[in-house]
Amino acid sequence: MRIATFNINGIRAARRRGFEDWLRERTPDVVALQEVRAPAAAIPEGVFGKYHLAYEEGLLPGRNGVGILTLHEPVAVRTWSGTALLRLPGDDHLDLVELDRGPLARGLSEFAREGRYIEVDLAEAPITVASLYLPKGGLPAHLQKPGRMREEPDGGRRYERKMRFLSAFARQLTRTRLAARARGREFLIMGDFNVAHTRYDVRNWRRRGQAEGFLPEERAWFDSLLSPRTLVDVVRSLHPEVDGPYSWWSWLGESFASDSGWRIDYHLATPGLARTAISAGTDRDPAPDRRISDHAPVVVDYDL
Repeated sequence: MRIATFNINGIRAARRRGFEDWLRERTPDVVALQEVRAPAAAIPEGVFGKYHLAYEEGLLPGRNGVGILTLHEPVAVRTWSGTALLRLPGDDHLDLVELDRGPLARGLSEFAREGRYIEVDLAEAPITVASLYLPKGGLPAHLQKPGRMREEPDGGRRYERKMRFLSAFARQLTRTRLAARARGREFLIMGDFNVAHTRYDVRNWRRRGQAEGFLPEERAWFDSLLSPRTLVDVVRSLHPEVDGPYSWWSWLGESFASDSGWRIDYHLATPGLARTAISAGTDRDPAPDRRISDHAPVVVDYDL
């Protein structure tokens, strides 16, 4: 089973840049999408081809939006907001379906309607698959230096908001993983975590120690998610102690050409599923002018 995660940085722009060609040529069984950045009415007609779509657009116009594409109709769909757009191949309706949301961990309701999380129970395998778009965040106030930042200093508000999300989401992730196990399913969460976990996950890591996405407290949080009994970083398990494979490069400068990237898009799987992974990597675009997104798809083949 080929499963991919792809932050497409806007479905309309990604379509112009070749998303449909990638989807047709790679033929994944499941795709987790992040930053779809479109209300349901603005999703281009036919862009997902033969796939079923489960989509949580959120309430932030032109931002966020997570979805999951499957070749078979999912058995169940869950979101934090309690609603989702569900489309069969060829559908173009705009009707949202009311879902059984279930309880949210303390602190998560602040983010529940931002279009950051969706999960499905696959029909063709006993797996619950989730798509996550984690907040980008910012720097804590004491590291913000006017004139040396692309964004205006905010006194650490974006940083503090991200840290609130991390704390609440860790609790929710444990709950969700255990719920999948109670249903007799493995669990796989994929997406853009906006955190590079180790020195192998960002180029020039020594210079990045005070950069958002590689702060010690962010990396420690990521550490807390992983263990041989809970969740496994599938790509890293197949590519230990090597730089990358990176999944994000800035649009600016020569970052892509020089492969000065970050690995911030992950497959985190329960151990039983992780053991079935036989190949993993990123579909890095062949040239800077042929990039579909500032992210590359992360694709894993599981031998189920």
